[in-house]
Amino acid sequence: MAILEVRDLEVTIGSSTILRGISFDLEAGQTLGVVGESGCGKSMTGFAVMGMLPAAGCVSNGSIKLDGRDLTSLDAKGWQEIRGKQIALVMQDPFTSLNPMMRIGDQIAEVFMLHQGFDKKTAWVESVKMLDRVGVPAPESAASRYPHQLSGGQRQRVVIAIAFACKPKVLIADEPTTALDVTLQAQILRLILELKETEGTAVMLISHDIGVIGALSKRIAVVYAGRVVESGPSEEVLRKPAHPYTRALLAALPNPDRKQLDSIPGQPPDLRELSSGCAFAPRCPLAGPDCTEQPPLQIASKVHFAACWRVNETISV
Repeated sequence: MAILEVRDLEVTIGSSTILRGISFDLEAGQTLGVVGESGCGKSMTGFAVMGMLPAAGCVSNGSIKLDGRDLTSLDAKGWQEIRGKQIALVMQDPFTSLNPMMRIGDQIAEVFMLHQGFDKKTAWVESVKMLDRVGVPAPESAASRYPHQLSGGQRQRVVIAIAFACKPKVLIADEPTTALDVTLQAQILRLILELKETEGTAVMLISHDIGVIGALSKRIAVVYAGRVVESGPSEEVLRKPAHPYTRALLAALPNPDRKQLDSIPGQPPDLRELSSGCAFAPRCPLAGPDCTEQPPLQIASKVHFAACWRVNETISV
């Protein structure tokens, strides 16, 4: 049974519709990979689930249900009870997501005090335990330091400690390794998955790297122009991509057998000027006259769907 259900989610900022009918399910202990180019709506989907939309943004349609409870009607107090305790977020840049004026231990302790009702002393002890659990060296000493006194990898471990402090039901990891080198990226991703297995947390892993997503996620949702254009089991989506955009993302991955990288022609669309047709059509090698109408999700297999009029053509390429 899905712990998080997102249905027909639309998000509007000002007069622009940023998300256009996003739908997905997430089960306990499952990792859903959300992939797409910058500006496609990946992070905005995560912010909507967290109740952290920009001041001018709002959910204009659809639902976000956690254990059957629709979160879209929550007020600020209601979100404060949910955010950090039942749904947690690991953001891209650990340096800017930590308070530079607070000690590391105090920032983790704040979560225990707010959501668990611990006193300051008990919360500090639990903070040190969390630092040790996520592999921060000398956790007692690290707890007394400030963010600038830790390395990038250690700061990201601190952010993960904060996120897992209350054993959330859902974790949103938004490009959690962007600012780290390759070795640290692997360590951080492994840590998130280990904690997920231990706690049974459902993880929504957001990335522009479809290779990483495929290796770590049970299911994949490919997002383009604020819409899920393909979804299914990771192995099937990667082995038999059913949407031209997914094929283009895979073709752009580094390959030692090729002398140069493939690129997707053109630019992502301006969401303020979208036509009524397929948003990917101007960049698609298979575009035809029928692409002037927006395609619904077509069945590629029993568990694999793609929003393309030429699903079968794409799979057979």
